[in-house]
Amino acid sequence: MADWLAALDRRAELRARAGLTRRLRPRGEADVVVDLAGNDYLGLATRPEVVAAATAALTGYGLGATGSRLVRGSTDAHRALEDGLADWLRTEGALVFSSGYLANLGAVRALTRPRTLLVSDAHNHASLIDGCRISGAETVVTPHGDVAAVQAALAAAPGRPAVVVTESVFSVDGDLAPLARLHAVARRFGALLLVDDAHGLGVIGPGGAGGVVAAGLTGEPDVVVTATLSKALGGAGGVVAGPAPLVRHLVETGRTFIFDTALPPAVAAGVGAALGLARHADDLRAELADRAALAVRRLRAAGLTVSAPDAAVVSVTAPGPEAATGWADRCRQRGVAVGCFRPPATPDPRSRLRLTISAGVPRVDFERALDVVVDCAPGEPTVEVAR
Repeated sequence: MADWLAALDRRAELRARAGLTRRLRPRGEADVVVDLAGNDYLGLATRPEVVAAATAALTGYGLGATGSRLVRGSTDAHRALEDGLADWLRTEGALVFSSGYLANLGAVRALTRPRTLLVSDAHNHASLIDGCRISGAETVVTPHGDVAAVQAALAAAPGRPAVVVTESVFSVDGDLAPLARLHAVARRFGALLLVDDAHGLGVIGPGGAGGVVAAGLTGEPDVVVTATLSKALGGAGGVVAGPAPLVRHLVETGRTFIFDTALPPAVAAGVGAALGLARHADDLRAELADRAALAVRRLRAAGLTVSAPDAAVVSVTAPGPEAATGWADRCRQRGVAVGCFRPPATPDPRSRLRLTISAGVPRVDFERALDVVVDCAPGEPTVEVAR
């Protein structure tokens, strides 16, 4: 009867030997670590205006939504947030989900018809990968950022409905997708373009409207945008934005929308307040760009291999999984939290530290944190190419 537990213990032992053990690290309210691991890019999660909006909704609506969006979970806060997101992203409509993960699962499934071909970038987030798998559609995984490979995949399936699936800013190395070129290829073959703008929204584009707007694809009828609301907007939830018929289709058929308890109204209200601030935060976006460039210069000067600072994610290559975890642990011991990415969570065999830049971290603390990352680096920096 306990054989299955023994099997799990054995698998945990194998992961430990490979340096792939994962641990939860709860943080208290008074946590004083310099945060280069979280995704609160604009520092909005604790802004008084955001907290006040969430508090007012908490008082009015209570702790949770009490039901799915189609039962009792939709509130004025959800509607206002969806209207604000559609206006910001310049789409006909937007639909809020309880997480970005569920938004991606729902979007991929909604765009899949019989015989649909999904063409997915090799560096896509797990939620997009899982969306492709759950859809049951044939999926071709193309080399990272390779527009020619996307074109070849579409050309090999003439007449079939197809969706090109990509991120705008990739979550592992922080590099930008060639969205305009991908859209041109997709349109040539009558395919749709699905863009996860999770790490672009609030960070790049005019008014922080994200990578799709920055690429000049505003309101195109063959472009669908998804995003999480947990990064630059400092909250939680996800959104699918695009043509109005798509939003209607998701409301009526989207399983990850219909059968899931709605995002708490307090979170929706807080994210709505954060959205209002983010649209007018060009000063914070300029500071993010400056800090990302500084991080790359400082780390490369120390002989480390670093990704390009296209947005607010900076990836630093580690010699291996154990070296990466040891590096991250040493940083934490000196008061700096960094992300640690190892296979199989990475799209290739490389392990990385991922630094996410936040304008909410005081500049002096940020610069000190870079010194800590350099000081704690493994003795022999890798020379692999990061992109």
